[in-house]
Amino acid sequence: MLNFSKKNILLCVTGGIAAYKSAEIIRLFKKNGADVRVVMTESAKEFITPLTLQAVSGNDIHDSLLDEKAESAMGHIELAKWADIILIAPCTAETMSKITHGRADDLMGALILASKANVYIAPAMNTNMWMDKGTQNNYQKLLSRNYTFIGPADGEQACGDVGPGRMVEPNDIIDLIISSLKNGPLANKIVTITAGPTREQIDPVRFISNNSSGKMGYSIAEAALELGATVNLVSGPVSIKADKSINLIKVNSANQMLESVMNCMSDSDIFIGCAAVSDFKPSDYSESKIKKDSADNLDIKLEKNKDILSIVSDKFPSAYVVGFAAETSNVKENAKSKLISKNLNMIISNDVSDKSIGFDVDENEVNVITKDEIIFLKRDKKIRIARNVLNTIAAQINN
Repeated sequence: MLNFSKKNILLCVTGGIAAYKSAEIIRLFKKNGADVRVVMTESAKEFITPLTLQAVSGNDIHDSLLDEKAESAMGHIELAKWADIILIAPCTAETMSKITHGRADDLMGALILASKANVYIAPAMNTNMWMDKGTQNNYQKLLSRNYTFIGPADGEQACGDVGPGRMVEPNDIIDLIISSLKNGPLANKIVTITAGPTREQIDPVRFISNNSSGKMGYSIAEAALELGATVNLVSGPVSIKADKSINLIKVNSANQMLESVMNCMSDSDIFIGCAAVSDFKPSDYSESKIKKDSADNLDIKLEKNKDILSIVSDKFPSAYVVGFAAETSNVKENAKSKLISKNLNMIISNDVSDKSIGFDVDENEVNVITKDEIIFLKRDKKIRIARNVLNTIAAQINN
């Protein structure tokens, strides 16, 4: 797994002596492919300078609840939406109390309330402060609200006391976050995904295909991997590289894609048909190149390809089957019709008449449609759309 590739990490640094370790945390995140932004409390600046963390992260430091540079001066809302993961390291006893009681009197408190990102807390405080009943009550309340604690570690502290309260070392913090991602809601699930276009050969040099770049399908595969799944990716010809942890199966034609999917589905729990499969293929294939001077006009007879989604839905009724519908009109209505006619559990629809989303671009805007509801995911990067889709699938399956 590429660890934090394409992930947005928001590191919140609070006022403890362990703040000096935050520079190493940033370095390790960036080494593993993350984009890191930093929020500092006023007390954190007493222990490490904003300039140091700005230099290591490569981004401006955020410390003001109302940011004049941000859209509508609402910096906390922008950061809350931007972050995939929030890590508070070091996290003081005061910070734990603030989060427990939902206080939003500074940037860090406000963005945590506004964000849907997973929050990790690495406590750092005197051992007596950690063992205090008030701190332990706050700890239990935060655990019940699905905050993930990393530590504290046991050992000698800056004040000379020995016991629990030390911040976990940066390398261990990174490893524990990676481990938690691998044990996500799709752990022990096998997901088979199709991506990209298919090519239907007319002769050795010509083929019928479409504009799919594979970006959405590859993002779906990466998101499934992040949630702990074992991933099979059956891909048409694209220029994207897949994560090394993904079982990548390269194909060209729709028939090849169908054959590979059927082989994978014998062990799969989930199927996501994201590929833009050619609906038709030439009835006759010419073994030699068709010369342009052989005729004034060339008629190519086409026949339908087999419908991979319908076949998977029919042959594997215990699998959770998800389709994609790229539409140019009546987007939700046409997708809902496909959901029912192909007996799918879910279908993702998008409007490819809008050239700024869909084919061969980095953003998308979709409707997640089941038999019971329609969830609109507004325009965002495809990887973030993919994560929302996979979290929705995981919630459906686990419920």
